[in-house]
Amino acid sequence: MKKTWNLDALYPSFESEEFQGDFQLLQRKIQEMTQWAEENLKNPEQPVEKLKKVIADQEEVGSLMRKLMTYANLRAATNAKDEEATKYMEKINKSMTDLTKASVLFNKWLKERKDLKSLIDSSEKLREYEFYLMEKYQKTRYLLREEEEVTIAKMQETGSKAWSNLQNVISSTLMVDIELEGKKQRLPLPAARNLAFHKDPEVRKKGYEAELKAYEKIEESSAAALNGIKGEVLTTTKMRGYESPLEETVLKSRIDQKTLDAMLTAMKESLPKFREYYKRKGELLGHENGLPLYDMFAPMGEADMGFSYEEARDYILKNFKTFSSELEQFTKKAFDNEWIDAEPREGKRGGAFCANIHPIGESRILANFNGSFSNMTTLAHELGHAFHGDCLKNEHLLNSGYTMPIAETASIFCETIVVNAALKEADKKEAFTILEANLQGAGQVIVDIMARFLFESKVFEIREDHALSVQELKDTMIWAQKQAYGEGLDHDALHPYMWVNKPHYYSAGLSFYNFPYAFGLLFAKGVYAEYLKRGEAFVPEYTKLLKATGKNEIKDVAKMVGIDVQDPQFWKSSLELIEQDIDEFIRLSKEV
Repeated sequence: MKKTWNLDALYPSFESEEFQGDFQLLQRKIQEMTQWAEENLKNPEQPVEKLKKVIADQEEVGSLMRKLMTYANLRAATNAKDEEATKYMEKINKSMTDLTKASVLFNKWLKERKDLKSLIDSSEKLREYEFYLMEKYQKTRYLLREEEEVTIAKMQETGSKAWSNLQNVISSTLMVDIELEGKKQRLPLPAARNLAFHKDPEVRKKGYEAELKAYEKIEESSAAALNGIKGEVLTTTKMRGYESPLEETVLKSRIDQKTLDAMLTAMKESLPKFREYYKRKGELLGHENGLPLYDMFAPMGEADMGFSYEEARDYILKNFKTFSSELEQFTKKAFDNEWIDAEPREGKRGGAFCANIHPIGESRILANFNGSFSNMTTLAHELGHAFHGDCLKNEHLLNSGYTMPIAETASIFCETIVVNAALKEADKKEAFTILEANLQGAGQVIVDIMARFLFESKVFEIREDHALSVQELKDTMIWAQKQAYGEGLDHDALHPYMWVNKPHYYSAGLSFYNFPYAFGLLFAKGVYAEYLKRGEAFVPEYTKLLKATGKNEIKDVAKMVGIDVQDPQFWKSSLELIEQDIDEFIRLSKEV
């Protein structure tokens, strides 16, 4: 079975008539939109017709841009040395900058439409876009003057976006020198990081030490990139009137501070229980002072929970079918139609992601599959993202954009399906292995996310005063890890370079790309609990929920399935499910 994806449904190549035609069409449409905006958005006449025109143009240009940029991004993701991909990413980003003037003129015009709600109500077409337009109207309070917005957009091309591209290239091409089985080897960073899952403790430790050593080659460049990006974010958020980068992220996420505080409070209260898990795992592996970070992903138990790629596919399909045939058939299509790039290789970025491509009604999934149980659940996770995209493919493009916190719902829901199925079939040894693998993931999403949240908060705080040195960044990361993991980890074996490894820190438009993962895990557990209560009758409700994510506030989406995200008790009840797994893990650890 093929382990690389096929991108022909987007474009055959950069040189193809299809790509070049769309790229040129994009330039023309942006010029036309800008000219029309300059000529027509300086007066309040015919507001309904103007709104319809802008909506139609945004749909067309947005679709073109999504196709073109996704193709370039996917090419670059699997080959950091793809010069054509890098070139076109830069060109398409410039096109997005060229669109700024038309966008700013529209937003400025929209800001003056005090009667927007009545205008929307007067048109059947506009009513289809009510949430989009009203949300855009609310955001106009943070709008700068036209020349300021255009200048910022242009400077970002040689500022944060350039820093982000640099970090992507140097981390994707970083090779790790390591000696394994008596032979000196050079491994791509993702392959070296995958050694953390190896059965041999010596290999895990060697991988960790070699990885940290390799980061020294790019630490100064990475620090410069991070400082440049965070400095830019602080400048632009202040200019726009946000209290902080966190406030901007909260508003963009369609949640509110009350919801975030409720979740973070519940997470902090759960940390001691997670530390019990880490300490117990450390004891089982022969460590006395907590778990060394290099053993965090050590496979546990004697049960062989490995999967070939074909076995992983079959296992996922079998268990997705227990939820719905729709989910099973969709997943079969993803495998059969070569939507997944699964093999680790040099130049390919690490980790995993799913790109939902609304204009063609398809998705593409990147993974670095090495046969572990965790890798199998990661595939299920990313297929959940793809299913979410499939549920939205018939919505208008402008109504299909969901925010980061709700983005993890379908992915973690699908991951939960396969994990729970595995637990049902398991004997004690297998259950122990599965529980431990599941707790590895939960710990990353709750405890490590807390560390990342604390780190980023502190970095912004320090960056307001000065650019952080490499040593300051390392010290801040160690501080954050100690705050989150406490005595659960061995403080002499933490990871001072985690800020180099995580690409989420290097996007000016995605500050605090950490707490949404915790939100997603805990919200998805709440949704899954509703499924367990209601059974098959819940399936259409679940699909309806996913379809609603692009045009509702998160609290309203949650209410569709009886969840109140502003209530701290909801978050505590979801965390209690994980705490029960920790108790069961500790119990089984004394029996197997």
